[in-house]
This record gives sequence, C-alpha cells and structure tokens, in this order.
Amino acid sequence: MPQPILVAYATKRESTHEVADTVAARLCEHGLEVDVRSAREAGTLAPYGAVVLGGALYAGRWHSDARRFLAKHRDDLARIPVAVFAMGPLKLEPKDVEGSRRQLDHALAKERELEPVSVAIFGGVIDPAKLRFPFNRMDAADARDWEAIRSWADEIASRFEAARAVA
Repeated sequence: MPQPILVAYATKRESTHEVADTVAARLCEHGLEVDVRSAREAGTLAPYGAVVLGGALYAGRWHSDARRFLAKHRDDLARIPVAVFAMGPLKLEPKDVEGSRRQLDHALAKERELEPVSVAIFGGVIDPAKLRFPFNRMDAADARDWEAIRSWADEIASRFEAARAVA
C-alpha cells in the first residue's frame, strides 16, 4: 500500500494553511492519501512517502518554521520526493515573482541535499485588519491564483506517482 503524503505549512495568519489545504484536496482527487500538518507540529516523516512544504515569505525570508522543518528533516527529505512552495508577492508581475523565487532559492540553498521535484511561488495575502501599526495602514491584497495552485498540485501528483513507480 502506498505511503501517505505530508503537506506541511508554515504560516502566521493562515493564508498559507488555506493553500496547503487546497493542494491536499487536489492530491486526494488524484487518489493519494494526504495528511496536512503545520511544519512546527509535524513529527517524524517515517510514515510518509513524499512531502509538500509551503511557507510564506516575510521581509525577504522564508517562514522560520519552514526553514526549521528542512533542517530537522534533512536526512529524510533527501530520500523521498519533496515539492516546495512559497507565498510572497502581492502582485503577480514577473519581477515580483522572480524576487520571491530568489528569496526562496536562497533558503533552499542552505539544504544542499534537498532536490525538490517542483518549486512554486504563489501570490501572498495582506489583511490589514490582522496587522499592527504601521502595517495596518496597507491596502488589502490577495494575489493567490487558485487555478495555478490547483494546477501545480496536479503536476506534483503526477511527479509523486512517477517517483513511486520507480521506487
């Protein structure tokens, strides 16, 4: 019987969790068994055959819980398929997406053994009502492209299934 997939997320205000839930639901539509957990609370990776790790970018850095997850599980992650996403830009202009990708690549480069099967950047969310001054003066924004998120989940489902066939 195939092992389940862990979808782990690192978030401050739940928007990354919402994306993780969407990715997990799409993986389930492909007939895959999925567990969704916060990166901070995820335990051993022994039961899992693959991992999706997502985290928000804040002030140029990937969420600390996502970075700690990579460091804590580096040996396990070197042996199983891993897909990674980050949420960051508030506009999906190429220069904004490229800037976020550089920030994520910088975080991933610290784990040299990690070779993700796929890496994605999704738009971020700003909800001024949840922020302190002066950030609560920012304009609200939600740059998540739900169709792109579901499409990426379809892609990684195929890659995970292909990796299982080889194993």
